[in-house]
Formats: sequence, structure tokens, C-alpha cells
Amino acid sequence: MLQSGLYRLIAHDFKDEALLTQALTHRSFGSTNNERLEYLGDGALNFIIAHQLYQRFPKLPEGDLSRLRALLVKEPTLCEIARSLNIGDALKLGEGELKSGGWRRPSVLADALEAIIGAVFLDGGFSAAEALVIRLYQPLLEQINPKVIDKDPKSLLQEYLQAKRIDIPEYKLLTINGEAHCQTFSVECFIAKLKISAQGEGSSRRAAEQQAARQAYQMLLDAQPVTQKGHP
Repeated sequence: MLQSGLYRLIAHDFKDEALLTQALTHRSFGSTNNERLEYLGDGALNFIIAHQLYQRFPKLPEGDLSRLRALLVKEPTLCEIARSLNIGDALKLGEGELKSGGWRRPSVLADALEAIIGAVFLDGGFSAAEALVIRLYQPLLEQINPKVIDKDPKSLLQEYLQAKRIDIPEYKLLTINGEAHCQTFSVECFIAKLKISAQGEGSSRRAAEQQAARQAYQMLLDAQPVTQKGHP
């Protein structure tokens, strides 16, 4: 059962299992779907992330806190987390969405993740939803650097490599899947000198390149001593 894997990954024991089923049901499947749960989860997620940032960065002004929150709750970030949970494999989609590859569409995955947060909130209360969000976002919260919040991953990676006198990476388009109106692009980011290869997916080639660059940049940070992490 696919949902059993999600139970393990989200680490919440649902008292009402129907809530998780609803959270994984796209509107194309039927009238009982995840749209209202997504609305609820979106509100809870924004508050929880705002609270976490407020606590972690006591000297950061409101504008920078808002930009950090926007970075963490935007669709590409949600989609990346959803893919790490294999949410697409558990989605209930209508026939049209199945044919068009809706299980891998970033907007569908992001909405489903927010719906799961909403379902956990209804099933276990705010503390359960907060625990889930912190667990899912812990790696991102640990590595986030307020000094570079206005820079995209490709720019960060390029600046890092140039500072080390290493040639900029090569981006190679690997695959394009789906119909013309909802394609998914897969891109490789390759740093020849360091023999680092990272892949990313997105609804456009640019989005896929940004995700691949983010993965490559994180690989570089992970290879550094702990005291240097988060600083390009």
C-alpha cells in the first residue's frame, strides 16, 4: 500500500485515515478532493515557517524574513520536498491528469504537500503540523543563509566556483516528458574539474537548471567543514 510509505516518511499516525486519502486526491478525481486541505495547509505552513525564521534570526528585519519565508514556501521548494516523499506515486488523479503526467507536475505535487500538512493539522492539531513541517524543512532551515536570499542557485554556484577558480558548470538537457502544455524537464549540472554531477527537474528548462544547480551547490557545501557551510 502506497500510503504506508507516506505514513513512515511523514511520521504521523492518523486517527482519521480518510484525511490522508483526501489530501492525496486531486480535484480531477472527484468532488471530495484536497483543495480545501491545501488552503488550510498553506496557511499553517506559512505561519510555522515564519515562526521558525523569527526564532532563528532574531536580528533580521521584517523584509528579509519575508523574503526568506517566500523562498521556503514557494512552489519549487514544495515540489522538491514532495518528490523526496514520493507523493506523486500515491496521488489519486482523474484519467486526463494521469494521461498528461499530473503526478509529476510541480503545482500538483506542491498542492498535495500543503494538503497533507492541512490533514495533519486537522487530525493531530497545530503541534502535530508544526512537528511535520519542522521535520521536512530541517535540512533547508539549517543551511539557509540570509546573506544570499536574493540570489538564485545558479548564481550562487557560479560565484562559488569562480571564487575557487573553477570553470562554470555545464547544463545538459536530459529528457522532456509530458504533453506540450504540462512538460517536465530533466537537466544535469556537471562540474568537470570536481567530477560533480547533479540532476534537477522542473516545469521549464530554467527551473530544472536551477534545481540541478541547487543540488550541486549543496553537494559542495556538504563537502566543506561544518564551520564553513552556508558561506559561498
